[in-house]
Amino acid sequence: MLLIHCPYCQEERSELEFRGAGDAHIARPTDIASISDEEFEAYFFLRDNPKGLIFERWRHIHGCGRFFNAARDTVSDRFITTYKAGEPRPRIGAEAEQHQPVETYEALEGEAQ
Repeated sequence: MLLIHCPYCQEERSELEFRGAGDAHIARPTDIASISDEEFEAYFFLRDNPKGLIFERWRHIHGCGRFFNAARDTVSDRFITTYKAGEPRPRIGAEAEQHQPVETYEALEGEAQ
């Protein structure tokens, strides 16, 4: 089970108390009524799915109920940091962007004799 730090409650809680809410720091259209269908599709549905460091929005639904942002490694699923909504994206050093190798069944399968 993952423990996620809520920057508002100032404590780590079970992942079961939280829900992911998509990408953080998205440039939202200023006049949604005037964008094209392609721009609408890109804004609402198309997201990158990078391997490694990503910035996401989360909500502490079974706690304070507030939204916050998190930097997370998609390979190890490790939360690097969490910070309050509205705060700027933190600078994260190169050591945080690199993940430790994760042993998976698929990776170990090739080693079996």
